[in-house]
Amino acid sequence: MLLCIPDVLKYAELKTIRRAIGEDNFKDGKLTAGYRAKLVKNNLQLDKNAPEADEVKSIVMAGLKRNREFQDAALPRTIRPPLISRYRKGMSYGWHVDDALMTGKPKVRSDISITVFLNGPGDYEGGELIISSPFGEQEVKLPAGSAVVYPSATLHQVAPVTEGERLAAVTWARSYVRDAAQREMLADMMAVQKKMAALAPDEAETDLAFKTYSNLLRMWSE
Repeated sequence: MLLCIPDVLKYAELKTIRRAIGEDNFKDGKLTAGYRAKLVKNNLQLDKNAPEADEVKSIVMAGLKRNREFQDAALPRTIRPPLISRYRKGMSYGWHVDDALMTGKPKVRSDISITVFLNGPGDYEGGELIISSPFGEQEVKLPAGSAVVYPSATLHQVAPVTEGERLAAVTWARSYVRDAAQREMLADMMAVQKKMAALAPDEAETDLAFKTYSNLLRMWSE
């Protein structure tokens, strides 16, 4: 499931992030890429040891944790600290698949990839996130503060930036439910039970919707 979520970050948070990251705290993005991804990765990433890095990461993490739509769809068990990426004119990230196990102690399986856009589409040309799917290539370029969520197993790329500068936070989550199709069914079932609770709170069918969601989550969660 590919899901676009608006307003993960607030305007004030975006201003704080853009002010904090500055111009001089970025390193070659290849330093955080797997051995094959290094061949196609051409961007800059905020130095994890920069004084402002922890504040920026905390803001992004807080946005994801408080967003109900993300929580319902992703069912995150663990969210990795985000990487803050900068793409300037001529930079891109060719076709790749994210590492199955993300570095850390302990390592975390990547079930879900998340991109949070830190500036708007009017700030740059090109730079679309392109995700390969059974329905063809899906291009994503969202307003500042919005996020796109998709299975980490998919091939994807960032198209070359031809003008301006693209800023984004990228992270990964391990879900309580490993299978993407099962997560999508649970998200659909969650929508059904919320609608039933609003329209027919006293009906037996509403109780069945809640029961079904809970028991599917119990069956599939790790």
